[in-house]
Amino acid sequence: MGVPGPFPGSPGRPDAPVLDREEVDRALARLGAEYEAIETSLLALQDHAGRRLLEGADLAGTTKERWAAAERSITVLWSLFDAYTAALEEARELRARRRWPSPEDLAELTELLHGDAVTVPGAAAAGGGAESGPARLSERFSLEGLVERMNGLYARSLDVIVAADAVWLALPARIDLLSAELQRTRSLAHSVGVRPGEHPAGDDLERITDELVRLRAQVIADPLAFWLSSSTGSSAPGGGRADTARYDRAARALEDIRREVAAVLDVRQDAERRLMQLRDVLSRADRTLTEARQARGEVLAKIAASEVPAVSGPSTALHEQLAAAAEYRRRSQWHRLSPLLDSLEERAEDELHRARESLTAVTAPLAVRAELRGRLDAYKAKVGRHGMAEDPLLTERYDVARRMLWSAPCDLRAAGQAVWRYQQAAAEAMVPPQLEGRGES
Repeated sequence: MGVPGPFPGSPGRPDAPVLDREEVDRALARLGAEYEAIETSLLALQDHAGRRLLEGADLAGTTKERWAAAERSITVLWSLFDAYTAALEEARELRARRRWPSPEDLAELTELLHGDAVTVPGAAAAGGGAESGPARLSERFSLEGLVERMNGLYARSLDVIVAADAVWLALPARIDLLSAELQRTRSLAHSVGVRPGEHPAGDDLERITDELVRLRAQVIADPLAFWLSSSTGSSAPGGGRADTARYDRAARALEDIRREVAAVLDVRQDAERRLMQLRDVLSRADRTLTEARQARGEVLAKIAASEVPAVSGPSTALHEQLAAAAEYRRRSQWHRLSPLLDSLEERAEDELHRARESLTAVTAPLAVRAELRGRLDAYKAKVGRHGMAEDPLLTERYDVARRMLWSAPCDLRAAGQAVWRYQQAAAEAMVPPQLEGRGES
């Protein structure tokens, strides 16, 4: 509904001369229009939705005090309006006695219209409060002065009503919407393990819930505690805005929690894939370590005088943490699962790399033996292509090197020297013979 404006009024004219008939009629017409405007404003104030809410609310604090004062002011307003109505009716009746009023009538009308001819009780004259000084039994006003007094009381009363109504319109509905969103977030958070006592965001949700409950109760009971008057210095009733700072903080905190819950949801949706990948990486690491241990036994049996590094077993700690991660997933403790998966993925890759390095280190002697065998066979084939396969020296050195490389345990150092001697003999045998001399001239 529209908010009624201040009463119209005219500046007083103290010690004004006696009015003539036309001036009296114009003054009565103006005062009649003012009367209708005042009555409309008072009725609008009486029917204002904010007033009905204030009358029915269990108020506290600042609002309780200011509304009690406003109610007294409204009571005084009606008393002043009744006095104004009676004075205006008296002036109208006096003017209606004669078509052409006598000088005495005009003097009396001038006093009624512009003089301090309206007597009101002391409480009404003080505006319903004790701030005007010592109480008096009664006080006299002009009609213009009466309108001015009513304007002040009306503005103060309307300011209380409009401000409280504005806060009630701005905050409770928004708090209710935020509370509904909070309940949806709590339900989703609970489903992913974000619960009070188990996750910081769960504790934050509880704090926000309590804050919204307290905020709503305080807004309903004391709306004026959440009203910020206009900083522009405007004296218009209701100039200002609702203070939403606490609501805004709660809304921002809830948004942060929603992002946290969304991150946990991402972890839940991706958890099984990541767990499967972790199991695969650790399984490959374990198989590689098993292969390294088997290769170490083979090396020790087939290679003599060789330093073979020891091979450790699978990482017990990683397997225990993987089991813990699977348990977190089973219990929907996604907030604990996420950091554990991040750590496990890095450490599992390190474990696989360590296993591969162990296998490489253990099988190095076998690789050396294989390289020597390949080199020996390659030189034999080369010797055969040069037609020296039956050379006694080459055959003897080849047989010596072959027996060393194909016997167990193999002495890699001696076998390497044997292969080198065969290479040297083959190289010398394949050098073309030099001409011993030229024919005589």
